[in-house]
Amino acid sequence: MDIAALREDTPGCAHRVHLNNAGAALLSRRTLDTMTAYLEFEARIGGYEAAGERLADIEATYAAVARLVGGRPEEVALFDNATHAWGAAFYSLRLRPGDRILTGRSEYGSNVLAYLQVAQRTGAEVVVVPDDAFGQLDTEALAGLIDERVRLVGVSHVPTGGGLVNPVAEIGRITRRAGVPFLLDATQSVGQFPVDVEEIGCDMLCATGRKFLRGPRGTGFLWIRSGLSNGLEPPVNETAAAIWDGKDGYTWRPGARRFGTWEMSYSNVLGLGSAARQALELGLDAIGERSRGLGAALRERLDAVPGVTTHDRGRERCALVTATVEGFAADEVKAELARHGINVTVTTPETSLYQSEPLVRLSPHYYNTEDELDRAVAVLAGLARSTQPR
Repeated sequence: MDIAALREDTPGCAHRVHLNNAGAALLSRRTLDTMTAYLEFEARIGGYEAAGERLADIEATYAAVARLVGGRPEEVALFDNATHAWGAAFYSLRLRPGDRILTGRSEYGSNVLAYLQVAQRTGAEVVVVPDDAFGQLDTEALAGLIDERVRLVGVSHVPTGGGLVNPVAEIGRITRRAGVPFLLDATQSVGQFPVDVEEIGCDMLCATGRKFLRGPRGTGFLWIRSGLSNGLEPPVNETAAAIWDGKDGYTWRPGARRFGTWEMSYSNVLGLGSAARQALELGLDAIGERSRGLGAALRERLDAVPGVTTHDRGRERCALVTATVEGFAADEVKAELARHGINVTVTTPETSLYQSEPLVRLSPHYYNTEDELDRAVAVLAGLARSTQPR
């Protein structure tokens, strides 16, 4: 990778040290230009007319997103965020009293809330699979919990509050053998390293555009395996999802498009397509190697600072790095970094089942540099020294 060229193509790099890519990564100039050019076109000739003129480009976004995860365009539905994409898949499942949903301790908080809501409505049960010695989902325990009552296994590939990468390929092998649907939340993994639905063996996958994929906010997508989507009823019906017969009947549209909506921000859709194609051109293997390397380097630097503790678990780890500084609340650490022009965020226990305290989350991406990591570590080291006895 030509990091200097990539940074030149990323306007935000000139203004901040952006270590909040697990929150929202910086847009490339290429994606920004794609979006603004479309908005100007729409303003000149009208919204419906612009979409009609650019229909081929809009359809190309479905193809790019499908390639990104190893699927096909007809298996992809676009959304305004990953939560709505995930919910469209989950709420289409018909659960009954006694059915079980299996999930992990690193599941995203919004997903857990949805599990609990449906369990209360239907009498289904939410079962949390324990972690193994590395802090990732225990696949042996998962296999032991699979029985005729299990109707779904739902797992976050990478949790929002830490750097672990769950063993999703092994989870996929277990669910395929059992014939149980596997819903994967890949919000923090798509765009950060290769994600292939065939290698993983999941049946449904959701992701967002704004994080490591470097797309715009207000974008997300759902991939559903061919065959499965045609047997599911989306929780919302509308003209994009079904064809009305003019009387008292309708027919669901084939494939994943039945989960989408007619109205979308086409500027965002084209921005998502631009970001997906840029990731594919750079190569997800190369992106993953650099991002993981930066995450490991940052974690190693922080572990060497007295008074700073990292909290990432898992046998395999990625570019999300969580830390605390002795004597300072996470919000105070974030504010001090911001004062030095460094963007990070704070994750809280409400977002993950295992997390017990707020943590500072630093998440580099391939356009970040070692010097930027050093600047962030120096700020945290300065805070830590200020609490040490002289």
